[in-house]
Amino acid sequence: MRKAAVCGKPIGHSLSPVIHTAGFAAAGLLSWTYTAIECAEAELPDLVAGLGPEWAGLSLTMPLKEAGLALASAASPVALATGAANTLVRRDDGWFADNTDVPGMVRVLRDAGLPQQPTVTVLGGGGTARAALAAAAAFGATEVTVVTRRPEARDELAPAASALGVTVLGREWSGAPAAFDADAIISTVPKGAADSLATAVHWRPGAVLFDAIYDPWPTPLAASAYTHGVRVVSGLDLLLAQALGQFEHFTGVPAPEEAMRAALTAAASVR
Repeated sequence: MRKAAVCGKPIGHSLSPVIHTAGFAAAGLLSWTYTAIECAEAELPDLVAGLGPEWAGLSLTMPLKEAGLALASAASPVALATGAANTLVRRDDGWFADNTDVPGMVRVLRDAGLPQQPTVTVLGGGGTARAALAAAAAFGATEVTVVTRRPEARDELAPAASALGVTVLGREWSGAPAAFDADAIISTVPKGAADSLATAVHWRPGAVLFDAIYDPWPTPLAASAYTHGVRVVSGLDLLLAQALGQFEHFTGVPAPEEAMRAALTAAASVR
């Protein structure tokens, strides 16, 4: 028996067990299980320390991404640069931390047609915003406009921005509508926070909106983008893309993408 799980608090809404369980079945890994564990930040060290050798790894969601990185004996360059890990993988010499949100975000934005060296605006200053900065850097952007409700949230992004070679151009939330004149708008704010912008913004033709929320969907912001012909990527798209990398970390075999996508789509449709 091999085990993996997603950890966070709250965690009951997570669709990660659906995705990974379908992947195990499609890959013939019938002795593998994937569950959800509710875990607060202060509880994570004891949880990880108590995992037996049957545990292959953990997926980490909020609020555990910084704490997970601190527990690792080694980490990928992107996890170190962003200061956040969404994946812990058991290795012979300890736990390895990675951030599959970043390649996942790069993939979904590229599939949506985002060009190299784009102009990018990020809404929010949390852990997903760090991944957005790394994704922008991967596309060759050297400046990113970051719009936050708290000025100190932009300051908290400074170490990640420096490590990634990206300059943060800060903007107050009241100036958010003017920041939508970009090739990519990446919204990382919580449910409802960006709803009022839906009727206030002017969309650039050919732009891409990535909205990290997937429940409820579409958000008012995404609905506005659809109406104006803007290409839209959802949190479900990222959830799948980052899970593919995690699956391969845990199992060492290629992720059966179509089976995992079908399971996610079916589960999301009945919410």
